[in-house]
Amino acid sequence: MDNSMDPAPLAPEELRRLYRLITAARQLDLAAVAWQRQGIIPGYAPALGQEAAQVGSAFAMDPKRDFIFPTYREMGAALALGVDMTEYMSTHKASWHGGLYDPVRTGFAPIQAVVGGSVLHAVGWAHGQTLNGGTGGVALTYFGDGASSQGDVHEAMNFAGVLKAPVIFFVQNNGWAISLPTEAQVAGGTVAARAAGYGMRAITVDGNDAPAVVSATREAAAHARAGHGPVLIEAMTYRRGPHSTSDDPGRYRSLDEERRDAGPDPVQLLADRLLAGGLADRDFLDAALEEAKDNAERIREGVEALGPRPGTEMFDFVYAEPTEALKAQARAWREESEHV
Repeated sequence: MDNSMDPAPLAPEELRRLYRLITAARQLDLAAVAWQRQGIIPGYAPALGQEAAQVGSAFAMDPKRDFIFPTYREMGAALALGVDMTEYMSTHKASWHGGLYDPVRTGFAPIQAVVGGSVLHAVGWAHGQTLNGGTGGVALTYFGDGASSQGDVHEAMNFAGVLKAPVIFFVQNNGWAISLPTEAQVAGGTVAARAAGYGMRAITVDGNDAPAVVSATREAAAHARAGHGPVLIEAMTYRRGPHSTSDDPGRYRSLDEERRDAGPDPVQLLADRLLAGGLADRDFLDAALEEAKDNAERIREGVEALGPRPGTEMFDFVYAEPTEALKAQARAWREESEHV
């Protein structure tokens, strides 16, 4: 198991693009929490503190041949892939489950609310690449330290190890499984230590260091593409906000504990690196921030403009060939709601 690694240097323009993306993710995340408080969206799962882990990992993938399988918190990954963020936020607006964006075109699977569910889907897709003769595509699936305790994750990792499926298991260890600290629910202390039991390689990386995450993910993707099987990446980071907008972290941790345990801020860490290396100046950072705020405002306008979806979609997208029972339910619904 690799517990440390020296990331290959990214080109200056890559670092600047990475900074613009994590700044955009930070501002959109802050805005989305505000939208929930204002009643624009009913709920949201913040990613504050996890921008480098999400953006850095997605940044390293190739959307033309790879596929990413998110949970309900990977807004930063979606943004990095170029997903239309108004369409992404439609899930949080509760106007469409999974997001209105096209998963096939974007290489970003529908938002998954089932804890650990996306991990199974990723292994299935990855094994499909093998069955198709090996197309070079790699699946990347996200889950948290809390989700690592789910039986689905064990089954997925075991199958991936046995089948040598080209998949990256990307664990965002943010210190908390909702209100339970990692040490209280992950036996052995780290999720990465479990990889050996499935015959797969593991990499532990500083999840607050965006360039390090990019390099770790690129290395894992190259390993999987070469037919060497799956890789588990554990990105050590910290959830700086609540688990969701319905959560009160003050019930299980103090502000002093947050300040002590959170580590370096991912956005500030990359900004300091750019400035210290002479790769950007304060004007660049300020421009990136203003661009990010403008982007968040445009997305808010798009989210507020989202209307309700046609009710018939409840029945249209259940089965390729609808059952008689489903047809009867659809008829009853139309009679009651549309009086037809």
